Amino acid sequence: MLCNSRATTKFTNAVDIPVEFIEKNVKLRGKIHHVTEKGLEVEHIPITIPIVTSIQRKWQSKGLLLVRLAGVELAPSGMVWLQKELKPSQMVWFQLLGREDLALECRVLVNKGRFLSVCLNEEILRQGLGRTARIEGLHHDSRLYWKLHKRLLRAELKALKKNKGIWQEESFSERVRDCIKLEKACGTCLPACLNSYSMFVHNLSVKKLLILNNRLHYDQNKR
Repeated sequence: MLCNSRATTKFTNAVDIPVEFIEKNVKLRGKIHHVTEKGLEVEHIPITIPIVTSIQRKWQSKGLLLVRLAGVELAPSGMVWLQKELKPSQMVWFQLLGREDLALECRVLVNKGRFLSVCLNEEILRQGLGRTARIEGLHHDSRLYWKLHKRLLRAELKALKKNKGIWQEESFSERVRDCIKLEKACGTCLPACLNSYSMFVHNLSVKKLLILNNRLHYDQNKR
């Protein structure tokens, strides 16, 4: 078990969080302060033990943690959405997946009602406000990596099927670029010969759906 004194400690800097917290993918509670281009600025709210907490408050420093949505490449529209959805002082849970410099790579959960919580990483992709990316901090061959990555891909696939967000707004050149990028990520090759360029354009969205489906099957086989 993690040390009780550490569990009641308020972390104000990413480097102060013990390595074992990150290795065990501990969930911490926090309060949103700002949504920026770099990530979410969150005030850590530790476990409260009346006597211990009153003593600690006298010497605890002030500061905010920089939390990034792991596995998500956020679009500009995604940041706007987060700024609207996340109210100042709103409570969130963030699961530690990795640490890079002064930022924490996390899976962020927001309570929606008494018994329901929403994962912001997945919701961003489900709304078409970002793209899947590598989950920094987790070993690429770990069970947890593939479990989370598959969930992110499924969320992205839903947005793609419904032409939501960036999948509706992106230009033709961006569609071609994304198709090539996704196919390379899958380890497949673009068709060596196309009947016509216009046919390729017409089938591009369908092709991307197939690619994401293939990636989901590939991820499942890796487990």
